[in-house]
Amino acid sequence: MQFDLRQSSRVTMAFVLAAVFALPQNLVAQAASHVVSPSEFQQAAIKASTARQQNRDEVQQFLSSETAQKALKSGHINPEQVKTAVSTLDDAELAQLTSRVHKAQAICPLAPSATGT
Repeated sequence: MQFDLRQSSRVTMAFVLAAVFALPQNLVAQAASHVVSPSEFQQAAIKASTARQQNRDEVQQFLSSETAQKALKSGHINPEQVKTAVSTLDDAELAQLTSRVHKAQAICPLAPSATGT
């Protein structure tokens, strides 16, 4: 049994050609259509950035309220440290905290809303 480079390369080429022709062309086309265009990517990034900024502003405004300041101080928590820590939260954590702020505002009418009312 002798190793024949020529025969081995023919077998390899046959497998490659069989794989190319065996793949459905619509599968290849579908994979190409899933590529995100730069403008779509930019729009998604702007939307995420805007949502994050809005959430951060709502939480900061709530934490700046007199009611929240008193509550934090009564729990021996430094309000400035809490405000600083908000900017270190990731998007999911910030969205969750914003949701909690909304719930607190619904429960406690003394807490200012994000619109300032």
